[in-house]
Amino acid sequence: MPMSSKARERCREFLEKGERIQYLIPGISLYVNGVRTRAAFFVVVTDHGITVLYGGRFRRYTPKTVYDRLPRHTEIGPVEVHPSLGPVLTVAGLHLEIDEEYVSAVRAANLEATHDGPEDPLPDL
Repeated sequence: MPMSSKARERCREFLEKGERIQYLIPGISLYVNGVRTRAAFFVVVTDHGITVLYGGRFRRYTPKTVYDRLPRHTEIGPVEVHPSLGPVLTVAGLHLEIDEEYVSAVRAANLEATHDGPEDPLPDL
């Protein structure tokens, strides 16, 4: 299910001034620094960087603090599909269980970060 505008606004509060959200990927942690724990996290991809927000164990849609900030050119992932868990995203030392619908957002964010896109076939128009 896509994140609500209210959840996006809550995440926006933790971003630097002028940053625009391109992708917002919610996940539930499986491990944090090698310790098994279930907590909500948000991977916020903006035009300037990647911010990982911590939401806590009981606040699935409300971020509490910044967990990590990464440069925009950082590739997030990999995304591994486990038979019993579904997709698991690895980012900033976290292993996050994400919904299948966000796998395409992870791939799109990575493509934008690592490629300048295709050349314009008709640059003179």
